[in-house]
Amino acid sequence: MKIDETIRAADLGGAVARLVELAAGKTRRLAARWHPADGAPVFTAAEKYTTRGWTEWTQGFQYGCAILAFEGTGDADLLEIGRRGTLERMGPHVTHTGVHDHGFNNVSTYGNLRRLMREGRIPRNDWEMAFYELALKASGAVQANRWTNALGGQGYIYSFNGPQSLFIDTMRTLRSLGLAHQLGHVLMGEGDRKISLLGRFVQHGLTTATCNIFYGTGRDSYDTPGQRGRTAHESIFNGNDGSYRCPSSQQGYSPFSTWTRGLAWALLGFAEELEFLAARPDGEFGVDGLPTKAEVLTTFRNAAQATADFYLLRAAATDGMCYWDTGAPGLARMGDYLARPAEPFNDHEPVDASAAAIAAQGLLRLGRYVAQTGDAANGQRYTQAGLTIARTLLAEPYLSIDAGHEGLLLHSIYHRPNGWDYVPAGRKIPCGESSMWGDYHLLELGLLVARMAKGNWVTFFD
Repeated sequence: MKIDETIRAADLGGAVARLVELAAGKTRRLAARWHPADGAPVFTAAEKYTTRGWTEWTQGFQYGCAILAFEGTGDADLLEIGRRGTLERMGPHVTHTGVHDHGFNNVSTYGNLRRLMREGRIPRNDWEMAFYELALKASGAVQANRWTNALGGQGYIYSFNGPQSLFIDTMRTLRSLGLAHQLGHVLMGEGDRKISLLGRFVQHGLTTATCNIFYGTGRDSYDTPGQRGRTAHESIFNGNDGSYRCPSSQQGYSPFSTWTRGLAWALLGFAEELEFLAARPDGEFGVDGLPTKAEVLTTFRNAAQATADFYLLRAAATDGMCYWDTGAPGLARMGDYLARPAEPFNDHEPVDASAAAIAAQGLLRLGRYVAQTGDAANGQRYTQAGLTIARTLLAEPYLSIDAGHEGLLLHSIYHRPNGWDYVPAGRKIPCGESSMWGDYHLLELGLLVARMAKGNWVTFFD
């Protein structure tokens, strides 16, 4: 990737203003057209949002987009769309025992509404605040209960594939446990046993860092020094003894290549959780089987920096965009594809702009964290890379400026192996379409950049 060392957050102010204006119009039009009985909108086909029955993991992004669009514009109608949708549709997600997606659905809705009320953007109402916080407490506990013990004392939140499956995606949803713990909540088990949500938060992160990320140390034939930071979408465990068995992939090309949205989930997840863990009291660590705070931060930081470096060196084209998987077979027919800007309209493999949007926020958060710990050089490198990617995303051909297109971020990919993504007439690969998570994360990224320009940082927990 070619990093622009001169760009500053303030330089993107006009682009962010354009983003939130587009988001406001698209959010209002989708809300007027969409029938909730059809399920949650997932991705666009021929420029219109459609659904896909797998799990309703994008509904929180739908209403979260409305809440973020309100944050960017102050339009009370958008707040009402987000708040009403949260009240009427998000309750089942709070107690959903069958998915690993609580941080996606519930922090994007209840969490954002709580944050905006704490910031004074929404009038203070004690009962409304209690409603948001109770939902977040319950969500974190339900998510933490979806647990498999593994690796001799650690464990993980298992995916919808079953108790043997650890998805890398869950690093971004882990924040549901963090918020619930911060609010003083615990998971109550048999015999009134109190199970620490911070404990499960940390253990899940440690297991993910150990098993789903490769560090160039020869764990398998492809774990070479040049591949440090490679990620596996899924890790498979033996359900009888909790031992690690092998990497796997659901949405990537193979277990031994890197699905770039999974890479981005890891990068943003570990960076964001580093911010949270650094703010916790030292006395919460080194007890009940947890490592010390310093040990936990070291592991999370190593994982964050390994994935960040892999993205910048092995996944990103010169403009910071990435294709959907680093091992996608069609890339072999594209020459030195990383030595030039990404080509979303090529005939071989699709770009995944949603992965780039997620990764960009991770780079900004990691840059700030490592700079604060004394590593100014890497802090600057990650921050400038994040801003460079943001600039690419906030302009055509990635920003959807057509009012007739319901999406906000173009060239997003959902499930390439299953063939779920729409291929326009006359094209050979999916392109030109959007996803609900891509739109949401582009808005999150844009609003974070706007806050950076004002020196007003924001986290999910404060």
